[in-house]
Amino acid sequence: MELVIASNNAHKVHEIKTMLAGKFDHIYTLSELDIHVDPEETAPDFLGNATIKATTIAEYTDKAVIADDSGLMVNALGGAPGVYSARYGGEPASDKRNNEKLLREMQGITDRSAKFVTTMVLLFPSGRKIVGVGEVKGEILEERRGENGFGYDPLFYSFELRKSFGEASENEKNSVSHRSRALKEILRQL
Repeated sequence: MELVIASNNAHKVHEIKTMLAGKFDHIYTLSELDIHVDPEETAPDFLGNATIKATTIAEYTDKAVIADDSGLMVNALGGAPGVYSARYGGEPASDKRNNEKLLREMQGITDRSAKFVTTMVLLFPSGRKIVGVGEVKGEILEERRGENGFGYDPLFYSFELRKSFGEASENEKNSVSHRSRALKEILRQL
């Protein structure tokens, strides 16, 4: 079975390819198939946005498509940034701007509990759809720690790893991450 990863985010593509290595005959990126589409994520939740991406890309290929929507949910911010995680700091979107805004919003807040959430959709040419959800709990640090990962990783302290995702190696992060848990749930259903 061949698979297409419905993402233009190089970090996500690398994570998904690493975790699914050996599970599919071939895993393609959008650029490898010359698909240059960036579906607008207009749904109010992760499942809706992942489904939009999967169904849009499925129109361009006869292969299975996997798409995800992920985000950081901070309790003290009412679940924000949530589905707006990638553009939380405004346009043009950047990890730096997102992290700076999060640190500003969290100034003086003692409840720093948070979680990363991923919803993945695997869509087959037959129309069969498998959904996997994963989350990892932690808290927001008061300053960045580590240079690894991407997005909010340097600000997210993982309770399980006892370090920030920014301090964790790729293997450490993948062992507990929201994305790996969603993928494991999808593989279990396969």
